[in-house]
Order: sequence, then structure tokens, then C-alpha cells
Amino acid sequence: MACKQNIGIIGGNGWLGSALAQAAVAASVVEPNKLMLSSRSGNKGAAASLACHWTRDNAELAAFSDVVILSVRPAQFKAMAVDLKDKLVISVMAGVSSAEIATRTLATRIVRTMPNAAAAIGRSFTPWFAKAAVTAQDRTLVQTFFSASGEAAELSEEAHVDYCAGLTGAGAAFPALLAEALKSHAVARGLPPEFAVRAAKGVVCGASQLLASPDASAAAIVKEMIDYRGTTAAALEAMLARGFAEAVGAGLAAAEERGKSVSSG
Repeated sequence: MACKQNIGIIGGNGWLGSALAQAAVAASVVEPNKLMLSSRSGNKGAAASLACHWTRDNAELAAFSDVVILSVRPAQFKAMAVDLKDKLVISVMAGVSSAEIATRTLATRIVRTMPNAAAAIGRSFTPWFAKAAVTAQDRTLVQTFFSASGEAAELSEEAHVDYCAGLTGAGAAFPALLAEALKSHAVARGLPPEFAVRAAKGVVCGASQLLASPDASAAAIVKEMIDYRGTTAAALEAMLARGFAEAVGAGLAAAEERGKSVSSG
């Protein structure tokens, strides 16, 4: 069912803003005539095909909208002056706290989210946190809007959204890093580069779909492979012994800290 409220996306011409807009329109979550996107440059980016309203003026967008999505870089937000009092404000910015959003926009109904680049193909996992002033109707809108670009799940603590900057916000970056490592090792062993790329993608994009089943358990798959005591067990045990889990944990912690420094800087 289409949202009856007007939705505005500040930075709607950016890669994430345009992906969210296109997904919401495609899923009939919002009708194009109830959607306004802002672009300071006038460039409409990937959302140029949408028959929605456009503006270069964020004040015009605020006047039009019942719901405003902040889809800009944190540094851009710090330079932004826009009154969003009495609006539902949804942020997709990493590291910008709800307290700072409230101070700069005068909003009280604030939701923080952390979608990723897979929103462009409808496969983002989007965690979100809502302040106490956010109504039940607002929460339904948030869940519906972000489900249009994948899967959405509510969190009970704002700090968990900051952590998810690494956990979910990285999107395809983590599997891409694994694929690159697989490819590089294969090439170093003499396999043709073209074959190595196809093989690595086959593992990361293809075989990993076994994990997509609702009943699948990552821990159970790893345990089953190790218990089988075959070549996969040898690979997994060697990776774990070299600190695979610790390296992943360090990466997630670094992303969380980077988000904090972006906000404070």
C-alpha cells in the first residue's frame, strides 16, 4: 500500500538516496507525485527517470514533506541549515547521533538507519533505531519503506546502529574482499586470472546462497564442514588459526570508531 504522506529525500540524487527512492517507487510504497528529491547541483543522478518532484532548495523540500530522509555526508549535514520541526526525520548517515540531528533540525521524531549499497538491487539489510517520540504509525512507515529495498529490522539501542556501520553498512565490501583474496591466491598458484575471478565469484555469490535459507545456520555449516575432516575443514581451521575471526572483529571495531570520528570531526 502506498504511503499517504509526502516524503522528501535530501541528497536524493546520491547513490543511496536515489536507490532508496527508486526501490520505494518500484514497490509502490510511495507514488512519484508524493516524493520530492533535492539536489544542490541540479544533477538528478540515477533517479533522473523518476517522475517525482525535484528541488535545489531544502527549505522547499521541508515545506512539501511530512517525512524527510537525510541522505548526505556527515560533513555536508554539519553545514546544512533546515527546520524539520514536527517532521518524521530519517537519517541514513553514519556516525551522526539523534541528539545532533535534533539540535540541527529541531526534530523530535528521529529514526537512524544503516542501509547499504545493495539497496540498489533490493538486497540491503537495513537496521533502524527510533527515538521515543516516534509513533507506531511512523515505525510502520519506516519498516515498509526500507523493506522495499531489502530487509529491515528495528534495534532497541542507538549505539547498535553505530556498530552496524561496519556490520551491515559495508554491504558488498566484505564478500568482495573475500573474493579478491580467493582470486589473488589462485592466480599466485598459476591459475588463469579469468578463471580465478569466475571461481571466486562462484563461491562468494553462488555457493553462499545455501546460507540464505531461513533455516540455515552459519555456525552449523562451519561445524559440519569441520567435523567432516576433509579439505574444507583443513582450510577453515587454517584460517581460524591465523586469526580470521579476530581480523573480522578488528574491522568491525575500526568501522565503529571511524563513524564516531566522522561525527565528532
